[in-house]
Amino acid sequence: MSADGPRLSEEGLIARHFAPLAGPGADGLRDDAASLTPTPGHDLVVTVDAVVAGVHYFPEDAPASVAVKALGVNLSDLAAKGAAPRGFLLTLALAPDWTEDWLAVFAQGLGAAAALHGCPLLGGDTVRAAGPTLISVTAFGEVPTGGIVRRHTARPGDVICVSGTIGDAALGLRLRREPEAAWARALRAEARAHLADRYLHPRPRLALAAAVRRFATAAMDVSDGLAGDLAKMLPGLTTTVESATVPLSEAAAAAIGREPDLLRTALTGGDDYEILCTVAPADLDAFRAAAAAAGVPLAPIGTVAAGEGAPVFRGPDGALHRFPRGSFSHF
Repeated sequence: MSADGPRLSEEGLIARHFAPLAGPGADGLRDDAASLTPTPGHDLVVTVDAVVAGVHYFPEDAPASVAVKALGVNLSDLAAKGAAPRGFLLTLALAPDWTEDWLAVFAQGLGAAAALHGCPLLGGDTVRAAGPTLISVTAFGEVPTGGIVRRHTARPGDVICVSGTIGDAALGLRLRREPEAAWARALRAEARAHLADRYLHPRPRLALAAAVRRFATAAMDVSDGLAGDLAKMLPGLTTTVESATVPLSEAAAAAIGREPDLLRTALTGGDDYEILCTVAPADLDAFRAAAAAAGVPLAPIGTVAAGEGAPVFRGPDGALHRFPRGSFSHF
């Protein structure tokens, strides 16, 4: 029960908290379906991801942060396909102890994220869960006809690139779980805050979508760990990555400097939500220039090679590392 009295009905909750977020074609969330017409000459791109309390976020996380994550992980998928967002559907399965106060702050955070990225709410469903809260977002984007960038279309000789920095979110989660570890206590307050923020708030690289669509031969977002997602992107192919080329933030570098074994966490941990892609060597300079113009850092980290086998990471000491469980798995 909220501080305002008894819980509203489902219709009341929608009208109060979510109808103000509705976009064109949603009819104020008063109907059972919305309409969405792609721009002439464009294809729709559709993706869905769910976040679950106790699995993808901590139940005590701020509701607005949970909303940013729920929408952001889906927008990250659109960005990696070269798509511009058009709208989303929301399914809320709320734990029995939900409160309207929690839902109000969640809706405010969701509305702010949706407005920031130009991705309005189109509809959804609200139900009570038998267990922890589950939040599922289905996001719609669009690309010029035939312009979607697939995951498994890299070619031998292509240059592998990654946006932003890797490992911050995984180290932020590790910091959350091990706040008294020696490496964690040695970090400056600003570094701790940076790592914690990267875990809580994904930064979908939508500004890079147009350049990905123009130059990338294959692309996906890094959600389950760089090592594992690189293996997913290169079936029947392989690569050797110099670990020193993997871009790290100052905070991540400081943590790894204190505890070198954290490099494994950075390379295999999830929740980066950066773009991992391949480009033809002849297009690399133009791609990097487009990324710079979009304000998104971009780093080449290796070259696609013919041959079977998981990607190999060469450490600063020259040792070769393969990660058999290189990505997060739900099962």
